Amino acid sequence: MVDTPALPRTDEEAAAELAALAAEIAHHNRRYHTDDAPEISDAEYDALVRRNLAIEAAFPALVRSDSPSVQVGAAPAAHLAKVAHARPMLSLDNAFADEDVAEFVGRVRRFLSLPPDEPVALTAEPKIDGLSCSLRYENRRLLRALTRGDGAVGEDVTANALTIDDIPRELPAGAPDLFEVRGEVYMEKAAFAALNARLLAEAEAAGDATKARRFANPRNAAAGSLRQKDAAVTAARPLRFLAHGWGETSALPADTQAGVVAALKDWGFPIAKDFARYDTTDAALAAYRAIEAKRADLPFDIDGVVYKVDRLDWQARLGTVGRAPRWGLAHKFPAERAQTTLQAIDIQVGRTGKLTPVARLEPVTVGGVVVTNATLHNADEIARLGVRPGDRVVLQRAGDVIPQIVENLTAAEDRPAFTFPDHCPECGSEAVREEGEVDIRCTGGLICPAQRIERLKHFVSRAALDIEGLGEKTIEQFVALGWLAEPADIFRLRDHREAMLSLEGWKEKSVDNLLDAIEARRAPDAARLLFGLGIRHIGAVTARDLLKHYTTLAAIRELGEALTALRDATTPALGEDAAKHRNRLDKVIAERIGVAQVGAAVGHALADFFHEAHNVTAWEDLMGEVSPPAYVVTARASEVSGKTVVFTGTLETMSRDEAKAQAESLGARVSGSVSVRTDLLVAGPGAGSKAKKAAELGIRVVDEAGWQAIVAAAD
Repeated sequence: MVDTPALPRTDEEAAAELAALAAEIAHHNRRYHTDDAPEISDAEYDALVRRNLAIEAAFPALVRSDSPSVQVGAAPAAHLAKVAHARPMLSLDNAFADEDVAEFVGRVRRFLSLPPDEPVALTAEPKIDGLSCSLRYENRRLLRALTRGDGAVGEDVTANALTIDDIPRELPAGAPDLFEVRGEVYMEKAAFAALNARLLAEAEAAGDATKARRFANPRNAAAGSLRQKDAAVTAARPLRFLAHGWGETSALPADTQAGVVAALKDWGFPIAKDFARYDTTDAALAAYRAIEAKRADLPFDIDGVVYKVDRLDWQARLGTVGRAPRWGLAHKFPAERAQTTLQAIDIQVGRTGKLTPVARLEPVTVGGVVVTNATLHNADEIARLGVRPGDRVVLQRAGDVIPQIVENLTAAEDRPAFTFPDHCPECGSEAVREEGEVDIRCTGGLICPAQRIERLKHFVSRAALDIEGLGEKTIEQFVALGWLAEPADIFRLRDHREAMLSLEGWKEKSVDNLLDAIEARRAPDAARLLFGLGIRHIGAVTARDLLKHYTTLAAIRELGEALTALRDATTPALGEDAAKHRNRLDKVIAERIGVAQVGAAVGHALADFFHEAHNVTAWEDLMGEVSPPAYVVTARASEVSGKTVVFTGTLETMSRDEAKAQAESLGARVSGSVSVRTDLLVAGPGAGSKAKKAAELGIRVVDEAGWQAIVAAAD
């Protein structure tokens, strides 16, 4: 639960916050109503309005003349003619809980002094998320169409409204001589998707897809389309209209809200199919829940349910307060949740090999954004939710965070559970989950196309082969050209020299500098090369630890293949459960590795890597291009021989790599974290949590000069 900020304590604090809120809410009103480009979600906007109302309730003497509580919408756009509304187009107060609706009905009862047994009938209908529009008919012919604008003055969009088929040009005989029909101009979800696709296709045909104007949601698309300067543009957009009320009129065809809406339908105006009258508050709330449940299945976006007192004589007595009528209320849906149907579960492979399930959804608007995909995180989350394609699910979105499924509304029934793949969908390699981890990862690192860019970037990084000039953009470009697919291809780039010279931005000097940098790594440091292959759990320190013991990469391959065979041959003993078998296997693997600092996790990673035939092929291809010498560390006797050293902070006289090399030459092991096994911490300027932890553990700490003294003493 999010804590509600405390109210201001003084008049000065309250006045300052009210001024800030008035400015902020006015800005967002302009972005939403005038620019059709909202910057925040409906939930965030509603929170600002509620905060403003709470402060005004506590400090009523400080209500500002420009308070959001008395303002409606925003000023009309400059390019459209401005026309005053005969009757203001008011907004509605919001409810966010059943209790708010009960309190609304209670206020109606108190204001009208109704007896306890007097029923208060309400109409309820979906609150469509569109652009408010008022249609003025005189002598039963459409005279003018206005947007809401700021509630008092709207924009004249008559020519554009005439292009909308849902809007009658004339009212039938028997309709009042003067009648303003009010409703929403909107765009259906399918039409919205088609419009965005068309705009993108047009931009692509023009040669620049980056300039395509694509709308964020159907409401923005409808507003932008209705408020065009050129009615021909509006006519080409699939706009709809839905009536829900009225403004100035010379007569009313009924004495209830339900009766007038029925007349609007008879006159040819579309009304909400779920519009209905309810005798009790409980029945109206039940309608709210029913509409919410099928929200995603409606052809248009809605963000709540609108209740109105049915009797028009009571509406007249209730009147308005501020910017809203006392007789109406908008019961908003939880702004960041919606229901929809899970259509499919796709498995995406990330740049590090992680397999992530993605839900493909029936499109639904959540927090002002049309959502078609949501993360399912991992296999455990799918099992927890029990989701399968075809299930009805609840979707949640907070701010700009990727949407996620939080609830499955469909019973398990007899349908089988979703089966998470045990092989990578990109390269076919085995996908495994290591002990104690929730993620399942592809083991085909060197050849998996989903991991290609990230693997190649890592291979040429400073801590690995350190090939200058082969940055991320260059790698992406060469991969797209088909020149790079695996590490060995880097050493064959000389075959593409002439083609490189024809690329924009590449000159003879830059091409030759890159090729020379690559050639300089034909005999790389074996530990750097092993680290550069990106085998899981084999970082720079572990690569050095392994090669100190095994000395050559050929020996590392033999170890990996031996671990693969060992793991396959070690089967559970009779009556041995899975946990005991795993513990026994881990012990056997660690003993086979025989390196004190290297555990079973590294052994399993090596076994996974060399178990894949295409990894072995990529390894052999690479070894055919490079000749790494045997890894030899000549250690001098020193006070840190056999001890663990950690470097932290900024080193001013040497690089971190040089410092690590010095430590290894003194027979020390370098670690990246401080623990009870740490013997020495070398702390440069800016040392933080590691220095604090070392102090707590009583570990010796020296500065850079102290470290250089240790190095000098060994010489």
